[in-house]
Amino acid sequence: MPATSPNTGSNILVVGPSWVGDMVMAQSLFMTLRQRDPNCSIDVLAPAWSRPLLERMPEVSGAIDMPLGHGEFGLLKRFNLGKILRENNYSQAIVLPNSWKSALVPFFAKIPQRTGNLGEMRYGLLNDARKLDKQALPMTVQRFCAHAFPADYPELPEKTPIPELSVTDKGVAAACKNHSLYSDAPVMVLCPGAEYGAAKRWPTVYYAQVAQYWLDKGGQVWLFGSQKDQTVTAELNAHTKDRCVDLAGRTSLGEAIDLMSMADFVVSNDSGLMHVAASLQRPLISLYGSSDPGFTPPLNKQAHILSLGLDCSPCFKRECPLGHLDCLNKLEPQQVLDILEQSS
Repeated sequence: MPATSPNTGSNILVVGPSWVGDMVMAQSLFMTLRQRDPNCSIDVLAPAWSRPLLERMPEVSGAIDMPLGHGEFGLLKRFNLGKILRENNYSQAIVLPNSWKSALVPFFAKIPQRTGNLGEMRYGLLNDARKLDKQALPMTVQRFCAHAFPADYPELPEKTPIPELSVTDKGVAAACKNHSLYSDAPVMVLCPGAEYGAAKRWPTVYYAQVAQYWLDKGGQVWLFGSQKDQTVTAELNAHTKDRCVDLAGRTSLGEAIDLMSMADFVVSNDSGLMHVAASLQRPLISLYGSSDPGFTPPLNKQAHILSLGLDCSPCFKRECPLGHLDCLNKLEPQQVLDILEQSS
Protein backbone atom coordinates (compact mmCIF):
# COMPACT_ATOMS: atom_id res chain seq x y z
CA MET A 1 0.00 0.00 0.00
CA PRO A 2 1.22 3.56 -0.67
CA ALA A 3 2.84 5.23 2.30
CA THR A 4 4.49 8.53 2.95
CA SER A 5 8.11 9.11 3.93
CA PRO A 6 9.11 10.82 7.20
CA ASN A 7 9.07 14.63 7.37
CA THR A 8 7.08 15.14 4.18
CA GLY A 9 4.07 16.90 5.69
CA SER A 10 0.68 15.51 6.60
CA ASN A 11 -0.33 12.09 5.37
CA ILE A 12 -3.93 12.05 4.15
CA LEU A 13 -6.26 9.30 2.96
CA VAL A 14 -9.22 10.43 0.85
CA VAL A 15 -12.12 8.03 0.35
CA GLY A 16 -13.11 8.96 -3.18
CA PRO A 17 -16.52 9.07 -4.90
CA SER A 18 -17.92 6.41 -7.20
CA TRP A 19 -18.80 8.52 -10.25
CA VAL A 20 -16.44 9.77 -12.96
CA GLY A 21 -17.65 13.38 -12.77
CA ASP A 22 -17.38 13.49 -8.99
CA MET A 23 -13.88 12.04 -9.10
CA VAL A 24 -12.82 14.74 -11.55
CA MET A 25 -14.23 17.41 -9.24
CA ALA A 26 -12.44 15.80 -6.30
CA GLN A 27 -9.18 16.95 -7.88
CA SER A 28 -10.10 20.45 -6.68
CA LEU A 29 -9.94 19.11 -3.12
CA PHE A 30 -6.54 17.52 -3.77
CA MET A 31 -5.26 20.80 -5.19
CA THR A 32 -6.59 22.72 -2.20
CA LEU A 33 -4.91 20.31 0.22
CA ARG A 34 -1.61 20.80 -1.61
CA GLN A 35 -2.02 24.57 -1.54
CA ARG A 36 -2.46 24.46 2.22
CA ASP A 37 0.35 21.95 2.76
CA PRO A 38 2.68 21.63 -0.26
CA ASN A 39 4.48 18.68 1.34
CA CYS A 40 1.41 16.62 2.15
CA SER A 41 0.94 13.13 0.76
CA ILE A 42 -2.50 12.23 -0.61
CA ASP A 43 -3.61 8.64 -1.15
CA VAL A 44 -7.06 8.00 -2.64
CA LEU A 45 -9.14 4.94 -1.83
CA ALA A 46 -11.55 4.46 -4.73
CA PRO A 47 -12.98 1.91 -7.19
CA ALA A 48 -10.36 0.40 -9.48
CA TRP A 49 -11.93 1.99 -12.58
CA SER A 50 -10.87 5.43 -11.29
CA ARG A 51 -7.14 4.67 -11.38
CA PRO A 52 -6.62 6.20 -14.89
CA LEU A 53 -8.13 9.44 -13.59
CA LEU A 54 -6.02 9.47 -10.44
CA GLU A 55 -2.87 8.70 -12.43
CA ARG A 56 -3.49 11.93 -14.36
CA MET A 57 -3.76 14.04 -11.19
CA PRO A 58 -0.26 15.17 -10.14
CA GLU A 59 -1.49 15.94 -6.62
CA VAL A 60 -2.27 12.29 -5.88
CA SER A 61 0.58 10.31 -4.33
CA GLY A 62 -1.03 6.89 -4.63
CA ALA A 63 -4.23 5.10 -5.59
CA ILE A 64 -5.66 2.28 -3.48
CA ASP A 65 -8.28 0.07 -5.12
CA MET A 66 -11.44 -0.48 -3.10
CA PRO A 67 -11.86 -4.29 -3.15
CA LEU A 68 -15.66 -4.11 -3.21
CA GLY A 69 -18.26 -3.72 -5.91
CA HIS A 70 -20.77 -0.88 -6.05
CA GLY A 71 -23.30 -1.28 -3.24
CA GLU A 72 -21.46 -4.22 -1.64
CA PHE A 73 -21.25 -3.99 2.14
CA GLY A 74 -18.38 -6.44 2.75
CA LEU A 75 -17.77 -5.68 6.42
CA LEU A 76 -14.90 -8.17 6.77
CA LYS A 77 -13.16 -6.88 3.64
CA ARG A 78 -13.44 -3.34 4.94
CA PHE A 79 -12.05 -4.36 8.31
CA ASN A 80 -9.11 -6.19 6.75
CA LEU A 81 -8.32 -3.27 4.44
CA GLY A 82 -8.48 -0.84 7.35
CA LYS A 83 -6.13 -3.05 9.35
CA ILE A 84 -3.61 -3.06 6.48
CA LEU A 85 -3.84 0.71 6.07
CA ARG A 86 -2.85 1.26 9.71
CA GLU A 87 0.73 0.73 8.57
CA ASN A 88 0.57 3.96 6.53
CA ASN A 89 0.13 6.13 9.64
CA TYR A 90 -2.34 8.51 8.09
CA SER A 91 -2.92 11.68 10.10
CA GLN A 92 -6.31 12.40 8.52
CA ALA A 93 -8.97 10.71 6.44
CA ILE A 94 -11.45 12.69 4.32
CA VAL A 95 -14.56 10.72 3.38
CA LEU A 96 -16.33 12.22 0.34
CA PRO A 97 -19.27 9.79 -0.06
CA ASN A 98 -22.12 10.29 2.42
CA SER A 99 -22.85 6.61 3.04
CA TRP A 100 -22.33 4.99 6.42
CA LYS A 101 -20.25 2.14 5.00
CA SER A 102 -17.83 4.50 3.23
CA ALA A 103 -16.57 5.71 6.65
CA LEU A 104 -15.76 2.21 7.94
CA VAL A 105 -12.27 1.74 6.45
CA PRO A 106 -10.81 4.93 8.00
CA PHE A 107 -12.39 3.93 11.31
CA PHE A 108 -10.89 0.44 11.13
CA ALA A 109 -7.55 1.99 10.07
CA LYS A 110 -7.61 3.99 13.35
CA ILE A 111 -6.87 7.25 11.55
CA PRO A 112 -6.89 9.91 14.29
CA GLN A 113 -8.85 12.59 12.38
CA ARG A 114 -11.75 11.37 10.25
CA THR A 115 -13.43 14.19 8.35
CA GLY A 116 -16.63 14.22 6.31
CA ASN A 117 -20.23 15.38 6.17
CA LEU A 118 -22.51 13.80 8.72
CA GLY A 119 -24.35 11.94 5.96
CA GLU A 120 -26.01 8.77 7.20
CA MET A 121 -25.65 9.58 10.91
CA ARG A 122 -21.94 8.73 11.03
CA TYR A 123 -21.33 9.82 14.62
CA GLY A 124 -18.38 7.85 15.99
CA LEU A 125 -17.17 6.65 12.62
CA LEU A 126 -16.28 10.28 11.88
CA ASN A 127 -14.85 12.37 14.70
CA ASP A 128 -14.78 15.50 12.53
CA ALA A 129 -18.35 15.21 11.23
CA ARG A 130 -19.83 18.34 9.67
CA LYS A 131 -23.43 19.27 9.07
CA LEU A 132 -23.66 20.35 5.45
CA ASP A 133 -24.93 23.88 4.84
CA LYS A 134 -26.33 23.53 1.33
CA GLN A 135 -26.99 27.24 0.94
CA ALA A 136 -23.44 28.21 1.89
CA LEU A 137 -21.99 25.46 -0.31
CA PRO A 138 -24.38 25.03 -3.27
CA MET A 139 -21.86 23.30 -5.58
CA THR A 140 -20.46 19.79 -5.24
CA VAL A 141 -16.90 21.02 -5.77
CA GLN A 142 -17.30 23.54 -2.94
CA ARG A 143 -18.53 20.80 -0.62
CA PHE A 144 -15.48 18.71 -1.46
CA CYS A 145 -13.00 21.56 -0.98
CA ALA A 146 -14.49 22.60 2.35
CA HIS A 147 -12.98 19.43 3.85
CA ALA A 148 -9.49 20.84 3.31
CA PHE A 149 -10.21 23.40 6.04
CA PRO A 150 -11.02 23.06 9.75
CA ALA A 151 -14.73 22.95 10.58
CA ASP A 152 -14.49 26.31 12.35
CA TYR A 153 -12.51 28.01 9.57
CA PRO A 154 -13.80 31.60 9.52
CA GLU A 155 -14.39 32.01 5.78
CA LEU A 156 -13.83 29.59 2.93
CA PRO A 157 -12.24 30.90 -0.30
CA GLU A 158 -14.75 32.11 -2.88
CA LYS A 159 -12.89 30.38 -5.71
CA THR A 160 -11.86 26.75 -5.84
CA PRO A 161 -9.00 25.38 -7.94
CA ILE A 162 -10.03 24.17 -11.40
CA PRO A 163 -9.45 20.44 -12.10
CA GLU A 164 -6.77 19.88 -14.70
CA LEU A 165 -5.99 16.34 -15.78
CA SER A 166 -2.47 15.81 -17.06
CA VAL A 167 -1.87 13.91 -20.30
CA THR A 168 1.39 13.06 -22.06
CA ASP A 169 2.31 13.14 -25.73
CA LYS A 170 3.33 9.51 -25.45
CA GLY A 171 -0.06 8.48 -24.05
CA VAL A 172 -1.95 10.45 -26.69
CA ALA A 173 0.15 8.99 -29.52
CA ALA A 174 -0.36 5.44 -28.22
CA ALA A 175 -4.15 5.91 -28.00
CA CYS A 176 -4.27 7.34 -31.53
CA LYS A 177 -2.23 4.47 -32.89
CA ASN A 178 -4.34 1.89 -31.10
CA HIS A 179 -7.54 3.26 -32.65
CA SER A 180 -6.08 4.39 -36.01
CA LEU A 181 -6.96 8.02 -35.40
CA TYR A 182 -5.36 11.10 -36.93
CA SER A 183 -5.70 14.81 -36.21
CA ASP A 184 -5.41 15.90 -39.85
CA ALA A 185 -8.80 17.64 -39.61
CA PRO A 186 -10.49 19.50 -36.72
CA VAL A 187 -11.92 17.05 -34.19
CA MET A 188 -15.32 17.36 -32.58
CA VAL A 189 -16.06 14.97 -29.71
CA LEU A 190 -19.71 14.14 -28.98
CA CYS A 191 -20.75 12.46 -25.72
CA PRO A 192 -24.43 11.56 -26.25
CA GLY A 193 -24.77 9.13 -23.35
CA ALA A 194 -25.40 9.62 -19.64
CA GLU A 195 -24.93 6.85 -17.10
CA TYR A 196 -27.54 8.38 -14.80
CA GLY A 197 -30.49 8.01 -17.15
CA ALA A 198 -32.50 9.18 -20.16
CA ALA A 199 -33.53 12.46 -18.50
CA LYS A 200 -29.95 13.65 -18.98
CA ARG A 201 -29.67 12.67 -22.65
CA TRP A 202 -30.19 15.25 -25.39
CA PRO A 203 -32.04 13.62 -28.35
CA THR A 204 -29.81 11.54 -30.59
CA VAL A 205 -31.19 13.16 -33.75
CA TYR A 206 -30.13 16.57 -32.40
CA TYR A 207 -26.60 15.30 -31.86
CA ALA A 208 -26.66 13.96 -35.42
CA GLN A 209 -27.46 17.45 -36.76
CA VAL A 210 -24.47 18.86 -34.89
CA ALA A 211 -22.27 16.05 -36.22
CA GLN A 212 -23.48 16.65 -39.77
CA TYR A 213 -22.69 20.37 -39.48
CA TRP A 214 -19.11 19.64 -38.37
CA LEU A 215 -18.57 16.93 -40.98
CA ASP A 216 -19.84 19.18 -43.77
CA LYS A 217 -17.27 21.78 -42.76
CA GLY A 218 -14.50 19.22 -43.31
CA GLY A 219 -14.01 18.14 -39.72
CA GLN A 220 -14.09 14.71 -38.12
CA VAL A 221 -16.43 13.59 -35.35
CA TRP A 222 -15.50 11.11 -32.62
CA LEU A 223 -18.26 9.55 -30.50
CA PHE A 224 -17.38 8.73 -26.90
CA GLY A 225 -19.19 6.65 -24.28
CA SER A 226 -19.28 3.37 -22.42
CA GLN A 227 -20.57 0.03 -23.66
CA LYS A 228 -24.00 1.04 -22.35
CA ASP A 229 -23.98 3.97 -24.78
CA GLN A 230 -23.28 1.89 -27.91
CA THR A 231 -26.92 1.79 -28.99
CA VAL A 232 -27.13 5.57 -28.78
CA THR A 233 -23.85 6.21 -30.61
CA ALA A 234 -24.72 3.65 -33.32
CA GLU A 235 -28.05 5.37 -33.92
CA LEU A 236 -26.33 8.76 -34.09
CA ASN A 237 -23.74 7.47 -36.53
CA ALA A 238 -26.42 5.91 -38.73
CA HIS A 239 -27.98 9.38 -39.15
CA THR A 240 -24.65 10.58 -40.60
CA LYS A 241 -24.28 7.52 -42.87
CA ASP A 242 -21.52 6.22 -40.59
CA ARG A 243 -19.24 9.20 -41.18
CA CYS A 244 -18.37 9.48 -37.46
CA VAL A 245 -15.76 7.43 -35.61
CA ASP A 246 -17.70 5.49 -33.00
CA LEU A 247 -15.43 4.84 -30.00
CA ALA A 248 -18.15 4.04 -27.45
CA GLY A 249 -17.16 1.00 -25.41
CA ARG A 250 -13.98 0.58 -27.44
CA THR A 251 -11.57 2.68 -25.40
CA SER A 252 -10.32 2.38 -21.87
CA LEU A 253 -11.02 5.36 -19.62
CA GLY A 254 -7.36 6.35 -19.87
CA GLU A 255 -7.50 6.28 -23.68
CA ALA A 256 -10.72 8.30 -23.68
CA ILE A 257 -9.03 10.98 -21.59
CA ASP A 258 -5.97 11.09 -23.83
CA LEU A 259 -7.99 11.17 -27.04
CA MET A 260 -10.39 13.81 -25.75
CA SER A 261 -7.42 16.09 -25.12
CA MET A 262 -7.16 16.39 -28.93
CA ALA A 263 -10.68 17.75 -29.40
CA ASP A 264 -11.18 21.15 -30.96
CA PHE A 265 -14.71 21.16 -29.53
CA VAL A 266 -16.76 18.90 -27.26
CA VAL A 267 -20.55 18.70 -27.00
CA SER A 268 -21.81 16.65 -24.08
CA ASN A 269 -24.69 15.91 -21.78
CA ASP A 270 -24.14 16.45 -18.06
CA SER A 271 -22.00 13.35 -17.58
CA GLY A 272 -18.65 12.15 -16.33
CA LEU A 273 -17.14 12.67 -19.77
CA MET A 274 -18.32 16.29 -19.71
CA HIS A 275 -16.29 16.85 -16.55
CA VAL A 276 -13.31 15.10 -18.16
CA ALA A 277 -13.54 17.45 -21.14
CA ALA A 278 -13.76 20.45 -18.82
CA SER A 279 -10.69 19.32 -16.89
CA LEU A 280 -8.77 19.05 -20.16
CA GLN A 281 -9.64 22.70 -20.85
CA ARG A 282 -11.39 21.84 -24.12
CA PRO A 283 -13.91 24.25 -25.66
CA LEU A 284 -17.15 22.71 -24.48
CA ILE A 285 -20.93 22.93 -24.80
CA SER A 286 -22.72 21.32 -21.84
CA LEU A 287 -26.38 20.33 -22.19
CA TYR A 288 -28.51 20.16 -19.05
CA GLY A 289 -31.93 18.58 -18.68
CA SER A 290 -33.01 17.02 -15.39
CA SER A 291 -29.86 18.13 -13.55
CA ASP A 292 -28.79 21.51 -12.22
CA PRO A 293 -25.92 23.44 -13.86
CA GLY A 294 -25.56 25.40 -10.63
CA PHE A 295 -24.83 22.20 -8.69
CA THR A 296 -22.40 20.39 -10.99
CA PRO A 297 -21.27 22.86 -13.66
CA PRO A 298 -18.33 22.16 -15.96
CA LEU A 299 -15.32 23.76 -14.27
CA ASN A 300 -13.93 25.33 -17.40
CA LYS A 301 -13.87 28.98 -18.46
CA GLN A 302 -14.35 27.91 -22.08
CA ALA A 303 -17.58 26.04 -21.34
CA HIS A 304 -20.95 27.14 -22.67
CA ILE A 305 -23.87 25.89 -20.59
CA LEU A 306 -27.24 25.37 -22.28
CA SER A 307 -30.23 24.86 -20.01
CA LEU A 308 -33.82 25.98 -20.57
CA GLY A 309 -34.56 26.46 -16.87
CA LEU A 310 -38.15 25.25 -17.17
CA ASP A 311 -40.47 25.27 -14.15
CA CYS A 312 -40.28 21.48 -14.00
CA SER A 313 -36.48 21.35 -13.98
CA PRO A 314 -34.17 20.45 -12.46
CA CYS A 315 -36.09 17.42 -11.19
CA PHE A 316 -32.99 15.19 -10.77
CA LYS A 317 -34.97 12.18 -12.05
CA ARG A 318 -33.52 9.42 -14.22
CA GLU A 319 -36.65 9.43 -16.41
CA CYS A 320 -38.90 12.40 -17.10
CA PRO A 321 -41.73 12.15 -14.52
CA LEU A 322 -44.05 14.13 -16.84
CA GLY A 323 -43.28 12.02 -19.91
CA HIS A 324 -42.41 14.89 -22.28
CA LEU A 325 -38.73 15.63 -21.55
CA ASP A 326 -39.29 19.23 -22.62
CA CYS A 327 -36.12 20.34 -20.84
CA LEU A 328 -34.10 18.61 -23.57
CA ASN A 329 -36.53 18.17 -26.46
CA LYS A 330 -37.10 21.93 -26.62
CA LEU A 331 -33.37 22.65 -26.53
CA GLU A 332 -32.94 23.09 -30.28
CA PRO A 333 -29.78 22.04 -32.18
CA GLN A 334 -29.58 25.56 -33.65
CA GLN A 335 -28.57 26.85 -30.20
CA VAL A 336 -25.51 24.61 -30.30
CA LEU A 337 -24.78 25.50 -33.93
CA ASP A 338 -24.96 29.21 -33.11
CA ILE A 339 -22.24 28.78 -30.49
CA LEU A 340 -20.09 26.80 -32.90
CA GLU A 341 -20.50 29.51 -35.54
CA GLN A 342 -19.55 32.25 -33.09
CA SER A 343 -16.52 30.28 -31.90
CA SER A 344 -15.12 29.54 -35.36
